[in-house]
Amino acid sequence: MTLAEKSAEKPAEKPTEKQSADNRGEPRPPRGRFPRTLPLHVMLIVVGAVMAVPLLYAVLSGFKSTDQLSRNPVGLPDPWVGSNYTGILASADFWRLVGNSTFIAVATALLVVAVSALAAFSFARFAFRGRELLFTLFTMGLMFPFAVAALPLFLLLRAMGLLDNPLGVILPQAAFGLPMTIIILRGFFRQIPGELEEAATLDGCGPFGFFWRILLPMARPALGTVSVLAVVTSWNNFFLPLLVFTESTWWTIPIGVQQFQGQYSADTARVFAYLVLAMVPALAFYSVAERQLVGGLTAGATKG
Repeated sequence: MTLAEKSAEKPAEKPTEKQSADNRGEPRPPRGRFPRTLPLHVMLIVVGAVMAVPLLYAVLSGFKSTDQLSRNPVGLPDPWVGSNYTGILASADFWRLVGNSTFIAVATALLVVAVSALAAFSFARFAFRGRELLFTLFTMGLMFPFAVAALPLFLLLRAMGLLDNPLGVILPQAAFGLPMTIIILRGFFRQIPGELEEAATLDGCGPFGFFWRILLPMARPALGTVSVLAVVTSWNNFFLPLLVFTESTWWTIPIGVQQFQGQYSADTARVFAYLVLAMVPALAFYSVAERQLVGGLTAGATKG
C-alpha cells in the first residue's frame, strides 16, 4: 500500500472549536481581556468618584440647613430644605448674572471662531513669505499668561473707555483664545484635499468662495469644538470680568459666586446651593456639546 493510499484511508480530523469559528467568520472570544483591562476600569472608577463625590456632596448640602451641616455633614438632609434653591431661582440678580455670562460667552465664541477661521485658512491654504514665522508668533501666545498682561490691559481698556463695558471682556477673551483656536483649525484645514480646491477653482469659485461654501461646511466638527472651548473658557473666566467690571450691572456668574459667598458666609448651606446652580448651565451645555467636542478633536486624525 502506498503512502498516498494510507493518507486517503486516514479519517479526517474533526475541526476544533477555534477552527470552526474561524471558518464561520465568527469573532473568537478574547482570552484574558478582563484581567488586562481591570486596572483601567479601576482607574476610571477612582477618577469618576473623585469628580462625582464632591458634586454630590454640594447638591445634598444645598438641601440642608447650616445647623444640619454642622451636626451631620455627610448624611442625607433631614428634613430636606428646598428653600435654598428656590430662593436663589426666584432672585432676579441670579438670572441677570446668567444672562450676562451667556451673552459674553456667545459673543466671545462668535468673534474668536470668525477671526481664527480666516487666519487658519490663510496659514493652511496659502504659501507666502514669513508664514511659518507668523504662525509661530501665534503659537507663542499659548505661553503668555494672562496675569502678566493684567496691568497693561487695564490701562489700555481704561484709555479706550471699555471699563464697565462687555466689549472690555469680549475682545481680550477673543484675543487670548486665538492661538489655540488657530492651531486646531489650521490642522483641520490642512487635511482637506487640494483636489477639492482645484475643482472649485475650475468651476469659477474664488478663494473666499471656496472658504465659505466648501471649507467651512466640511469643518463643522472642528468649528463646533473650538466654539465649545471658547464658551466654556469664557463662562469660567473670573479674573478678567473682575478687572473690567466695577459695577454690578455686567457681573458674571463667577463674580456673583464670590459676592454671594461673601454676603452669606454664615449660611453655608445657601452658599452650596448657589454654587450648584451656578454650575448647572455650564454642565448642561457641556453634556449637550460633549459629542461635538470629542468628534471635532478626533476628526483630523481619522481623515485620509
